[in-house]
Amino acid sequence: MSFIKTLKDIFSIEELKNKILLTIGLIAVYRFMAAVPLPGIDPLQLTALKDNASGGGLLTLLDAFTGGAFARASVMALGIMPYISASIVVQLMGIAIPYLQKLQKDGESGRKKITQITRWLTIGITLVQAPTYIGFIQNQMDLPAEAFLITGPVFWVSSIVILTAGTIFAMWLGERITDKGVGNGISLLITVGIIANFPAAFLQEFVAKTTNAGAGGLMMILIEIIVWFVVILLTVLLVTAVRKIAVQYARRTVAGSTQNVAGSRDYIPLKLNAAGVMPIIFAQAIMFLPVALAQKYPAIAGLQDNFGWEYNLIFALLIIIFSYFYTAITVRTDEMAQGLKRSGGFIPGIRPGKDTADKLDSVLSRITFPGSLFLAALSILPAVVVQFGVQQSWAMFYGGTSLIIMVGVAIDTLQQINAYLLNRHYDGLMKAGNTNRKSLND
Repeated sequence: MSFIKTLKDIFSIEELKNKILLTIGLIAVYRFMAAVPLPGIDPLQLTALKDNASGGGLLTLLDAFTGGAFARASVMALGIMPYISASIVVQLMGIAIPYLQKLQKDGESGRKKITQITRWLTIGITLVQAPTYIGFIQNQMDLPAEAFLITGPVFWVSSIVILTAGTIFAMWLGERITDKGVGNGISLLITVGIIANFPAAFLQEFVAKTTNAGAGGLMMILIEIIVWFVVILLTVLLVTAVRKIAVQYARRTVAGSTQNVAGSRDYIPLKLNAAGVMPIIFAQAIMFLPVALAQKYPAIAGLQDNFGWEYNLIFALLIIIFSYFYTAITVRTDEMAQGLKRSGGFIPGIRPGKDTADKLDSVLSRITFPGSLFLAALSILPAVVVQFGVQQSWAMFYGGTSLIIMVGVAIDTLQQINAYLLNRHYDGLMKAGNTNRKSLND
C-alpha cells in the first residue's frame, strides 16, 4: 500500500509526471528506431549476423548495448556507443591538454563547450565506425547475396549517412532526457537496450532447463533466480558503499547576521568504487587488441572466447589497474582539500592543505583496492556461471558491465524522483529519503 501511495504522490506532482512521461516517450522512440533496418538490407536474411551476435563474443556485448539493433543492421546499429567513446576520449585528453583543463574549471560555460567538443568528436568517430560496420556485415558475415537489396557506392554512402544520423539522433534523445526528463539520458538508453534482451535471454534459459533431461528443471531455474537476486544485492552495495571521512567546520558568521554559530561536523563520502563502470569499459576496449591478434596467432586463440579463463584473467587484471587509474584522474583530492580549507573545514587531527590531501589520497587508495577486486570479480562472474550450465545470453545478466550499468542507473533515477518527492514533503521511494524527511519534519 505504501508503494501504491508513493506512485500516486509521483503522478500528483505535475512537473514530475510530465518529466516521467517525456522520458518514457523518448525511450519508446529510441526503441522503435532500433527496430528499423537500414535501407537496402533484407532483415529476414540476417540469421548469420544474429547468430554471431549471440555467440558469446564481443559482438554479443555490442548487441546488448544497442538493444539488438547491432544484429538487426538497424539505423541505430551503432547506438550511443560512439558518444560514449567520445566522452571517454575527451575526459582522458583533459588530463594532458591545458585548454580542456581550463574549460573544466570554467563552470557552466566550460561544460557547454566540452559538450560541444564531445558532439563533434562523436560525429568523427561515427564516420569511422559506420564504414567499418558496413564492411563487417558485408565481408565477415556469411550473409546470402539476397540480404543486400542494394549494393555498390549507393549502399555504402547511404548507410554511412544514415548510421551517423542515427547516432546523432540517439545522442539528441539522451540529452533531451537528461535536460527535460528524469535520470541520465545516455545511461538510460544503454540500460533500456540491455533490458530489451532480458526476456529473450530468460526464456531461452527457461526452455533449456525445462526441456532438456538432467538440466535441473524448475528447481534449477529457481536457484538461478535466487543467485541472480543475491548478485544484484551485492552490486547495489558496491555502487552505494562509501567511506565517510569526518570533517569539522570552525565557528563562522551566518550571512546577514553578526552572530557566530558553533562549528558543525560533517563528512566527505569517498566511494568504494569511485570509478564506476569505466574500468570495465576501458578493459573491454583494450581487449579488442589481443582478441584481434588471437585470430592470427593460434597460441593465444583462447583469448577469442570471452567466457574462457585466459580472456577473463587478463580482463580482471586490467579492471584492477584501470580502477586505480580512473579514480586517480577523476577524484582530485588536492582540489577537495583546497575546497575544505576555503570553507573553513578540516579533518580532525590533520592540518589543512597538503596534509589533508595526503590523508584523503591514502584513504582512497586503501578502499580502491577491495573495490577494484569486487568489481573485477563481478565482471568475470558471467564466465563463472556459464561453467555451471547457464546459457551465455542469460549469464550476461549475472555481472559485468550490463548489471552494473542497470543498477547504477536505477539508483540514480530513483534518487532524482526521491528528491522531487521530498522537496514537496512526500514520502520518497527509498528508505534513506523517508529518514531524511522525518529528520526535516522533526
